[in-house]
Amino acid sequence: MRGTSQASLQAAEGRFEPVLRDAGAQASTLGEQLFAVVDALDSSGSLRRTLADPSLDGDAKARLVAQLLSSADPRTVEAVDGLVRSRWSADADLTEAVEQLAFHAVLASAQATPGGLERVEEELFTIGRALAGQREVRRALFDDKIGARGRGAVVDQLLGGQGSPATEILARRAAVAPRGRRYVATLGHLSDLIADRRNREVATVTTATGLSEEQRARLSQILERAYGHPMQLNVIEDPHVIGGLRVQVGPEVMDATVLARLADARRRLAS
Repeated sequence: MRGTSQASLQAAEGRFEPVLRDAGAQASTLGEQLFAVVDALDSSGSLRRTLADPSLDGDAKARLVAQLLSSADPRTVEAVDGLVRSRWSADADLTEAVEQLAFHAVLASAQATPGGLERVEEELFTIGRALAGQREVRRALFDDKIGARGRGAVVDQLLGGQGSPATEILARRAAVAPRGRRYVATLGHLSDLIADRRNREVATVTTATGLSEEQRARLSQILERAYGHPMQLNVIEDPHVIGGLRVQVGPEVMDATVLARLADARRRLAS
């Protein structure tokens, strides 16, 4: 999402954030309702094109939204109202924006509880790590033949009833409505959103021998200086890692064997 659509999304997020703070733990209800809107838009191209059409009157589109969401929370209606009045480079971007607000709503519900957002982050990371060597399970989570209910059941088995409410909503949603994304890719996107809500980036560190608390602190400092803001480290131990250390921040991958910056980081960790 770029240009006009990105600006519209950022404006919508700015308007919605105070609403989510006021909603507290009940923000998850808004998220569930917004997910229903996503499903409606995905299932009806004509509805999606109508609501995203910049040539149509905003008030007319808002009235249509009010009719469609007559039983929804007024805060959900207001959020969608603002989205359909905005301009989008493509009609698919409107759907993406609604989904993004839905994700934020569920995450905000967790954030309303002390330590809740951190718990969701850890639980989603644990799910992703558990799937690392489970090719068939990952395939099942993206298999149309299994169906939404079947994919949801797979997630229920992965969670084993141990996930927090927000984690259960998000983990099941990623499987039930993948929207063309691989399951682990959606988990990664959620991790980025959590980092954004915590005003920090997530660095996934894969190391051959693990890191001590002192080494974690030093690596965090190095990455924070490199990227200009706080970093959250997610550490994975893998004895097969070439060079002993691999760091990924968003799309950027730094390998100790080929990047001078990470070679310097390793020297600092060893000092």
